[in-house]
Amino acid sequence: MRKLLRRGLFLGVLAGAAYAAWRAYESRRQASGLDWQAQPFPYPPTASDKRWTDPVDGECPDGFPVKAKLRSGIYHEPGNGSYDRTSPDRCYRDGAAAEADGLRAPKR
Repeated sequence: MRKLLRRGLFLGVLAGAAYAAWRAYESRRQASGLDWQAQPFPYPPTASDKRWTDPVDGECPDGFPVKAKLRSGIYHEPGNGSYDRTSPDRCYRDGAAAEADGLRAPKR
């Protein structure tokens, strides 16, 4: 029991010292006037960088003709046999963008 209390006291002192060091660091950082903010990596996407979009009313919007089913991992391009009957989970710009996300073309 005594050993357990000693360990608990040691861990409490250690945690208190770590907290005090962190508070000192934070107060110095705020006093310096530097305010670092996280930036998106590598850069925020723009409309032209967008590879996929959500379907609108079960259909792909203009500019995103490739229909993708995420559960099966298959994408369908216009002209494929099952393109018309596929209800998309995502719509891609082209087949290369869908393949970059790990999807594959249908076998038939």
